Amino acid sequence: MPADPAVLYDFRPVTEKDLPMIAGWLAEPHVAQWWDDPETEIAGIRESIDSISVEPLIVELDGKPIAYLQSYDPHLEDGHPYADQPFGTLGLDMTIGLPDLIGKGHGSAIVRQFVEQLFEEGAPRVIIDPHPDNDRAIRAYEKAGFRPIDRRHSEYGDAVLMAVDAEDAQEGE
Repeated sequence: MPADPAVLYDFRPVTEKDLPMIAGWLAEPHVAQWWDDPETEIAGIRESIDSISVEPLIVELDGKPIAYLQSYDPHLEDGHPYADQPFGTLGLDMTIGLPDLIGKGHGSAIVRQFVEQLFEEGAPRVIIDPHPDNDRAIRAYEKAGFRPIDRRHSEYGDAVLMAVDAEDAQEGE
């Protein structure tokens, strides 16, 4: 059953108690092929819980955790590969943890809803950087309004840098 565009997802901060669940998601084949090993990722997420530059979140649907999402400010990290983006730009990383929810429209719906919130809070641009071979993610992000703007290679690996601007989102309404 496809995700209902009227469905509202809830976003809550990650806590230490969420880390075993996220580690389980990171071990799922549909996630593991795109993320680093769970131990490394969990260490980074744990560090992000109290970070000023990264906001790690659990996405819930009807009170049930279904995805991990983090937003970040590339201008608050020294040498971040996306610090060349306009000031105020925020970046996203997202993965749906539950395999049975893949391919049902949740990815684009979650990202679209979260991006709308970031625009309401004043972000001028939001970026996301799927691996060039991750066709499913690229399609989902395009469906959510993102467009490819660059191809990059950094310490995070190969990426298609995609963006959506607040002014473009408002024109589409």
